[in-house]
Formats: sequence, structure tokens, C-alpha cells
Amino acid sequence: MSLKQKIIAESKRLGIDKIGFASAEPFYELEASLNEQREKGFNSGFEHQVIEERIYPEKTFENPKTIISIALAYPTKISEKVPRDEKRGMFARASWGIDYHDVLKDRLAKLIDFIQSQAKSLEEAEAWRFAPQVDTGELVDVAVAQRAGLGFIGRNGLLITEEFGSFVYLGEIVTNIDFEVDEPVPFGCGDCTRCVTACPTQALLGNGSMNAKKCLSYQTQTKEMMPEEYRKKMHNVIYGCDICQLVCPYNRGKDFHFHEEMEPEVDTVYPKLKPMLHLSNKEFKEQFGHLSGSWRGKKPLQRNALIALANLGDRSALPEIFACAKEDVRPVIRATAAWAIGKLGNKEAEKWLSVLHELLEKEKDEEVINEIEKAIKRLETKIQ
Repeated sequence: MSLKQKIIAESKRLGIDKIGFASAEPFYELEASLNEQREKGFNSGFEHQVIEERIYPEKTFENPKTIISIALAYPTKISEKVPRDEKRGMFARASWGIDYHDVLKDRLAKLIDFIQSQAKSLEEAEAWRFAPQVDTGELVDVAVAQRAGLGFIGRNGLLITEEFGSFVYLGEIVTNIDFEVDEPVPFGCGDCTRCVTACPTQALLGNGSMNAKKCLSYQTQTKEMMPEEYRKKMHNVIYGCDICQLVCPYNRGKDFHFHEEMEPEVDTVYPKLKPMLHLSNKEFKEQFGHLSGSWRGKKPLQRNALIALANLGDRSALPEIFACAKEDVRPVIRATAAWAIGKLGNKEAEKWLSVLHELLEKEKDEEVINEIEKAIKRLETKIQ
């Protein structure tokens, strides 16, 4: 067996669902789109900022020869029944189970250990070098995976594999070992534009790129006020968005449960919304700290929980929402709570108008004042 064949065999034993080998040549094909994204202001700000380092592997790795790309399939359905006891939010499927960064880093580290064990001499082992990365590195994961033959980049910008659809996590290892590379997978969407049509914010541009700032997944991860145009559209998904994946024909019937670490717990990924509003930092860490969806801290998720309660029409949450509007030290939470009162208080408009006027008298923050005033106007139309 060649070293490449041994690595492929070992990858299966390690629980890597798909592996491919790509040339470490520059990704010239990305240059125009990456520059255009930046010029148009379509970047999220979460991606690696130096465009040259995203295109040229040699900018961050001396003498790169090959990039080994891996994919792990994640589940799309939860085995437990979601209780209908009270209103719940939802984490997008890519945030179920233990943070995928940790899972992939573990697999990549074990794969590197195996490759090093195959060196024919100490000199060879010392000469070999590896740079693993997951999601937050310089390279564009989907471009590497496509070049390595794992799948093709769909109109929604996600990698679509034949076996698992787009429900895969990606990682890669840059190395100075020269391997025989695999064939890239050609574009497979044809004339289908279901994801583009289904995107509620028209974030997808249809050519594999997007205006990331319009993407609901991005909006759920910001720490500032969520623009009003996105609030209703996020419904009760408090982290991420699965819409462009759920409508994709390649994803029909795809649900894989290969990795125990990825199995979701119902009360974590479909959390009760009202208790989220007054979680302590310790409670937040205990319930959500292991999820990739916790990386921005509790404020965005609590803001999103307020929006979800309003979207679900849960008037029973008004006392908790009022407590946020009155007592929370964070202006974003107070402002979002005021908006939610304006949405949910319509059945008792006079009562909640009085409450909002009291809040307005004491509020000093301009953003919060603005949301309170808009909520007052909304409820005043219910009385007239």
C-alpha cells in the first residue's frame, strides 16, 4: 500500500467519513470573487481578513505540496421527541452536539499522528510538516474540499457531497508531503435555484457566493441590535439557519448518526425560551458551552430568544420580557425587549402602553429610546 492508501484506510478507522487530496497550488479561481465580496461589503467580518493568504497557501506555510481535506457527516434529525410544553427556540443543525471545531481538530490530530508514524526514518519524520485547520484558518474550506474531490460547491456556497449532501463539517491539513491528488468534482446544481429562491433574505447570489450580512445565520450571531427586517424572518431559530440546506434536492432523506459527540440533546438544541432570558453566566456555560453556537456568548442568544418569543406570539412571556426591559444592564437586551412588548402587548394595549411610557421616562440610551418609541406607536394603533 502507498502512504496515501494507508492514510485513507486509517481515516475510516478514525471515523472520518470522507477524505481527499488536493494540490496546494494557489486558488487563483477565488481571487475575483473574494475581492468583489470585500468591495461590495458582503463579508461577515468573521472570515480570515488577508485575502492573499486565502489564495496562496505558501503565504502561511513553507513549501506546501498537498492539502488533505476531510469531511464528517452530522445528523439532521433528533431521536428524542421535542416536548410541546412551552415555546422553544432551535439551534441550526450544524451546532448540534459538541462543538465541531473540537471534533474535527481531534480527528486531524490523530490523522497527523498516524502519518508521522509511517515515516521511514527519523530524518523523514522531522522533515514532514503539517498545519491543520478547521473553519477559522486562512484557507476556504469548501474550495479545498471541492479541489480534493469531496464534492462540489453549490449555489448556496456550501460543499455538497454525493453521500451526505451538504450536512458535513470540513477540515484540512496543509503538508509538505507530495501526494497524488484527486480529481475535483464538477458543479452539480444544473438549473436548480431552490436555495436561492427559498432564502428569506435574498442573501444568496446564485453563483456560490452570498451577501453574508444578509444571511440569517450571520444575523443570529451579531451582538448589536438585529435590524427589524430580519427579526420576523428568523422565526424561532436562535442560532444559524438551515433553510438553504433543507430545500436542496441533494439533502433529501439525508440523516447520519455516525458520531456520538454530534448527537443533540433536546433541551439544549431546542431550549425553552423563557428561562434563557435570565440565565447566569454559569448556567449558560453549563447548558450551551459545549455547542459551537455558544461562541459569541449569551447576549446574542438572549436577544434572539426575545425575538423568537415575539415571533411565536408567547404572551405568557411578557412578565419576563418586561423584567429584561426594566432591569437588564445591556442596552441591546432592553431595546429588543421593548420591541417584543410592542409585538406581544396588543391584547392589553393600554396596560403595556403605560409600562412602555414608564420605561421611556427612565431610559437614557438612544437606541433603547428609539425602540420604546416605536413600540408605543405600534400599540397606539391598536387602541385607535
